[in-house]
Amino acid sequence: MTDKKKSFLAIFLLLAISMRVVSGPTANLSYLLLAAFALLGRPHAIVALALSWFFSMLSPGIAAPATLASVGRYAVIFGAALSVLARSGMLSGRFYVSTPVAAILGMGILLIFHSTVVSPMPDVSILKIVSWTLVFATLVSAWQQLSWEERDNLSRQIFSGLIVIMVVSLPLLVLPLGYLRNGSGFQGILNHPQALGPTMALLGTWAGSQLFAQRKPSWFSIALVAISLLLVLLSEARTAGLAMVLGVSVAVLSAPVLAGKPLRVLMPGLRSKRIWTVLTATFIVAVAFAPRIINAVEHYITKSGRAGEVQSLLEAYDRSRGGLIDEMWVNITQHPLTGIGFGIASNPQEMFVERDPVLGLPVSASIEKGVLPVAILEELGVPLAILVALLFWALLRRGARNGVTPLAVTTTVLLLNMGESTFFSPGGLGLLPLVLIGWAATQSRVTEPRSDTSTIQVTSFQRVSY
Repeated sequence: MTDKKKSFLAIFLLLAISMRVVSGPTANLSYLLLAAFALLGRPHAIVALALSWFFSMLSPGIAAPATLASVGRYAVIFGAALSVLARSGMLSGRFYVSTPVAAILGMGILLIFHSTVVSPMPDVSILKIVSWTLVFATLVSAWQQLSWEERDNLSRQIFSGLIVIMVVSLPLLVLPLGYLRNGSGFQGILNHPQALGPTMALLGTWAGSQLFAQRKPSWFSIALVAISLLLVLLSEARTAGLAMVLGVSVAVLSAPVLAGKPLRVLMPGLRSKRIWTVLTATFIVAVAFAPRIINAVEHYITKSGRAGEVQSLLEAYDRSRGGLIDEMWVNITQHPLTGIGFGIASNPQEMFVERDPVLGLPVSASIEKGVLPVAILEELGVPLAILVALLFWALLRRGARNGVTPLAVTTTVLLLNMGESTFFSPGGLGLLPLVLIGWAATQSRVTEPRSDTSTIQVTSFQRVSY
């Protein structure tokens, strides 16, 4: 790509971001610019979807709400899907569908059939299935079709984008604007503490797992982990904090088994003196300031006291999600094989469905389930829930084969869904995790030339550093 073209694309994206921030009417048009940008290529489609998430998550104190955001997000989704499909070889007669993409499409078709039979609101269920299938299949296909260099550059850009969100949010720590949602949990430039918390958890997981994946971890990576964890704690997003810590820990412990590779190959950073120095210093500080740390943890668990008196994370989890689980469990016992329908609330009568004023099609139907495994059982029944569980297992195995960082990111995404069920919600908070899962679960199908002119299959996970 020439410097002139890079400059043009950068200006194009800056224009879209500016329009999203300036006013409500231009905010609506910014989604159309993203849809147009997605048509320019596979990496552009991924960037457009990632920015669509960012546009939807922006704080109303930073940017005026986009009144047509629900419709605009679908424009970006269809633009990205069309862009990837047009470059799939369909027009040249060399159309190819990889096994992961075929599996996603097959699951989507199966869930559509299930919704037509079971769902009390088939149009709502089918819309959610189609949007998720399009987004996930588009992302997986796009990441696979990128060359190693494109994957490396794009992963750096996404990672840098998350750092920008962190850096721009930091000054708001001392301003009411940073706590706009509830006055207590820090939300930064995003619209909710429960949006900033998971975002920083993913950033911290990425940086934290790289400490083990690099031979000589950088101080910059160590600083990123510390700041990410601090912002997660300040956001009061309890699931995000637990997901970040467990995501990295589980990946480090399970990667050799799942990947079938020696520890020294997967995690050369374990031999780094810098890592052990930091861990030792952290332990000493934790012991020295134990009372203050315990108070901070209690403050975090109780969400500044708003969650009441609780003794443990399990008790806090039960208070926060126990009622939702109980309600879902009633439906599971009544419909164990068929479920109640994909994307349907436990009490369908309480659902608010936003519809397009012209065609009357549903464009948004938000529900709160909280715990993804239980929600899947409730909505799909046991047989299809087993199929979804196999999908999650496949994602973990593919992540492990690609390295400790992809496995850590995949694990963290799945753990985040133990508190906020967003995996099947590509129209909002769930879109960024899907972008990262698409990266983590795929390898480039494009070979890179050796210096001796022969070619080999190269995966970016083995060589990405920052």
